[in-house]
Amino acid sequence: MTKHTDEIKTQEIKYIKNERGPLLGYTSGSGVQIIEKDGLFFKDLSKNGALDKYEDWRLTPEERAKDLASKMSVEQIAGLMLYSKHQSIPASSHAWIKSTYNGKAYEESGAHPWDLTDEQKEFLANDHLRHVLVTTIEGPEIAAKWNNNVQAYAEGTGLGIPANNSSDPRHGSDSSSEFNAGSGGQISMWPESLGLAATFDPDVTRRFGETASKEYRALGLTTALSPQIDIATDPRWFRYNGTFGEDAKLAADMARAYVDGFQTSDGDLEIHEGWGYDSVNAMVKHWPGGGSGEAGRDAHYYCGQYAVYPGNNFEEHLIPFVDGAFKLDGKTGEASAVMPYYTISANQDMKNGENVGNSYNSYLITDLLREKYGYDGVVCTDWGITGDIWGDKDSFLSGKPWGVEHLSIAERHYKLLMAGVDQFGGNNEVGPVLEAYEMGVKEHGEAFMRKRFEQSAVRLLKNLFRLGLFENPYLDPQVSSEIVGNAEYMREGYEAQLKSIVMLKNKNNVLPLKVRSKVYIPQRYTAASKDWFGNPIPERTEYPVNLEVVSKYFEVTDQPDEADVGLVFISTPKSGTGYSKEDELQGGNGYVPISLQYGTYTAEHARELSLASHPSDIDGNRSYKGKHVTPQNTKDLDAVLDTKAKMNGKPVIVSMLLSNPTVVEEFEAEADAILANFGVQDQAIMEILTGEREPSGLLPMQMPAHMRTVEEQLEDVAHDMECHVDNEGNVYDFGFGLNFTGVIQDERTEKYGRLSTQV
Repeated sequence: MTKHTDEIKTQEIKYIKNERGPLLGYTSGSGVQIIEKDGLFFKDLSKNGALDKYEDWRLTPEERAKDLASKMSVEQIAGLMLYSKHQSIPASSHAWIKSTYNGKAYEESGAHPWDLTDEQKEFLANDHLRHVLVTTIEGPEIAAKWNNNVQAYAEGTGLGIPANNSSDPRHGSDSSSEFNAGSGGQISMWPESLGLAATFDPDVTRRFGETASKEYRALGLTTALSPQIDIATDPRWFRYNGTFGEDAKLAADMARAYVDGFQTSDGDLEIHEGWGYDSVNAMVKHWPGGGSGEAGRDAHYYCGQYAVYPGNNFEEHLIPFVDGAFKLDGKTGEASAVMPYYTISANQDMKNGENVGNSYNSYLITDLLREKYGYDGVVCTDWGITGDIWGDKDSFLSGKPWGVEHLSIAERHYKLLMAGVDQFGGNNEVGPVLEAYEMGVKEHGEAFMRKRFEQSAVRLLKNLFRLGLFENPYLDPQVSSEIVGNAEYMREGYEAQLKSIVMLKNKNNVLPLKVRSKVYIPQRYTAASKDWFGNPIPERTEYPVNLEVVSKYFEVTDQPDEADVGLVFISTPKSGTGYSKEDELQGGNGYVPISLQYGTYTAEHARELSLASHPSDIDGNRSYKGKHVTPQNTKDLDAVLDTKAKMNGKPVIVSMLLSNPTVVEEFEAEADAILANFGVQDQAIMEILTGEREPSGLLPMQMPAHMRTVEEQLEDVAHDMECHVDNEGNVYDFGFGLNFTGVIQDERTEKYGRLSTQV
């Protein structure tokens, strides 16, 4: 490990202002000096006393990247290809990835929350890693200080290549939801992607990107592992709420707006071709679309490794990429990075006939993405695909080498390189990449492999040069705290939340309610379950909404006979991953239904034979026909029905938090009004209920009439379900929504098309 870097965190950050160029930031202990040439200042990152091309900010990112790549050792390029496992700030003993500070757990170490862990120092110095995935943070100032420590450490090592810190989505109103990984940071709160889609307004999504990018940069984050632009054509997929819904045109427009918002810098903040100091790289996912998992199962798990195409509809899944994220309105042109999904896109390799995970498939990456569609940005694998399989078939943290289980870890890296991949998600160790390089040298020769490595290095480095990181990667913690989650950004996020709420039903115009009406809100029971890591969640009974917020609008009573209205909060049924260890232990194949209804569901109409398998598949037929499943929140249905009975004819209003299309036939007739949201603050729901704001959201998906239509729909085809028809005669189809005067019909429904309106 580089000796001096342990002391860099205490060194002063110095700044040099160019009168006709960028501000330069560097640390006094990094060994970096300033070169003056032609009355301008440059950082001597290589510490050789000369102005190298990559240090010359007057040159284009392409020129600088090619020069730096040519100077890098094979080991340094291999490190550049790594993308770290999840890092929390600080890395407490309760964090997802366990880390230490001077050999001790954080709580025992006396370390500051912004200090680097032993593991971070190791992978920065010895593995040459420069791409770091950040999850939880305690706050903006801590994030800024941690960023400065990382950048100082990197600046003092090797060629002074800065770190590219990145994040999964972190702007949702529920920071504990899946794939937000508990973002923290007091950041502005917006709807989930499905909620942005429900606005049917790409301008809202672009504004989100513009706002989020500024907050990301203030946190030291320069790549967003988003947007997720898969069209969610199977309604059971547990990543549905991270998408823009099932419609390819809407998803393409939202994808374009999102990426333009994140990547574009204007005015004095622009460096080159729309890129600059406000820009954040957008890594769109998941090529070529992950929304058609067989029976809705997800490829994070062994049980869900196949995407299937019974409707021969593969091409439609490419639309959000090729017509959206790769055809931007802004000057940056296309998303700077792409992440393929874990899935084996069954029988879609038209050249080699391989059924392997998408990143491993040279037809999907080289022939289709690179050559047919001309994409030359970074291709980064999803996390952990080179690791070995372990645990049960619903283990989230297992390795995911779908289709290449027989290969060694090094051989998997080599196959990925030959397929056209640039970067390995979730890998901290350089060793397997170097082994893969030697495999290539043996097969193709040194010159070939050196050229192949430099090709990826240039792509990766351009994404750093474009953002000005080589000139100044440092932050002022006080400024960061003023930017992140400021009042204006919070207000804009809240406005988007209001626009995302969909009113599905309003019998006899029961809404809006009078302010100070007396409301009865039942407590919500949720059975014991497991989180997405497999950790147990105990059963719980609790109020599903913040009563302090509710009391600002209504009087709350726990006596239904005293109430004017019953208000019930429920969420999408949660029935698991589609695999049951208990079923397998009892002699079954382990595969069970995923249900979108609240009551116990028996899969009478499921397929007799599953669609996808490969010769080494040990599972054979994955059919679950005739099996049953009960969602962990089945009591949500009881809450609605019980409240209806207790209210003795007085109105019952249901507020649904939707993460998937949901079967509402079990309770819809008992509800006088139904609101649907996709992740909003409680206050936003109250303002719709009281009429302070009129609902304007539209369904970005179909709501199925029953589970039979869910089973009979084709996983790869959008808009192919029988939709629920309520007792008011409205069809809960894509694009449906009500305001206080009736069914919404406006320029949005005209642009994106209504499949049905009323019967």
